[in-house]
Amino acid sequence: MADRRLQVFYTVARLLSFTKAAESLHMTQPAVTFQVRQLEEYFNTRLFDRTHNRISLTDAGTVVHRYASVIFEQYEEMEYSVRAITGEMGGALTIGASTTIAEYMLPALLGDFKQKYPDVNIHLKVSNTDGIVQMVENNVIDLGVVEAPVGNKNLVVEMCRPDRLVAILPPNHPEVGRDLLRIEDLVKYPFIYREEGSGTREVINEYFSKFGRNGNEELNMSMELGSPEAVKGAVEAGMGISVVSRATIQKELRLGSLVAIDLDPPMERPFSFVHQKQKFRVRVMEELLEFARNYCKNHEAIK
Repeated sequence: MADRRLQVFYTVARLLSFTKAAESLHMTQPAVTFQVRQLEEYFNTRLFDRTHNRISLTDAGTVVHRYASVIFEQYEEMEYSVRAITGEMGGALTIGASTTIAEYMLPALLGDFKQKYPDVNIHLKVSNTDGIVQMVENNVIDLGVVEAPVGNKNLVVEMCRPDRLVAILPPNHPEVGRDLLRIEDLVKYPFIYREEGSGTREVINEYFSKFGRNGNEELNMSMELGSPEAVKGAVEAGMGISVVSRATIQKELRLGSLVAIDLDPPMERPFSFVHQKQKFRVRVMEELLEFARNYCKNHEAIK
């Protein structure tokens, strides 16, 4: 209903990037540029100053951005009020999740939600925890689900449930048979690490720092991989040991291709929802949050 040119301009102004705006709007970059130029032609003035590597709002662009913010907030309130009267549940949401959550938690949650609300279109973006938090900060996604603490105090962070992490080893490893492993045991063997920015890596580093240790320096990192599946495969192949969420290894434990050993003291982290502080949210967002809260209550951490 709102002017498409204004929507595109507002997204570019918010992200200060034509590329990021195109990704957020599911458009091509030339299409985004075309819409902004049309709006500039309408006002007969430039709305962005364009340099080699960055863009910034002109004085006119700042005015348009300020009014656009009010327009879109009023539009959302109107849509929310009408849907509250009619009881209609529809629209679109963009959710971002860190890799572990996207692969092992969200499929069931979103599948159940879609079954209950078939008219809601959900877009899912997958990144590591740092990437998801940045998407929430930039309003690229409506809701993030992450696997590590979030430091930005300007965002709303709501814990879903705790997640337990364990050491994983190949079945022929010399430590197999023990009930518990300590930091001193982890540092003795080649270690398969997740990439920088991963929630799992951050939690491992925090675990070490609690005891005055440095995981990045002390762990004998033999490989650095970008997904839980890659880490599990490397451990199965005997290339090292690792620490992962117990939720990610249920199939491997049943097949006997991996062995899990608890850590002493235990290592846990929160699975959390993160979103912008907004005085107003559309009903579909509220429904998804409530649905997710109930899901978390009914799916406690795997022991």
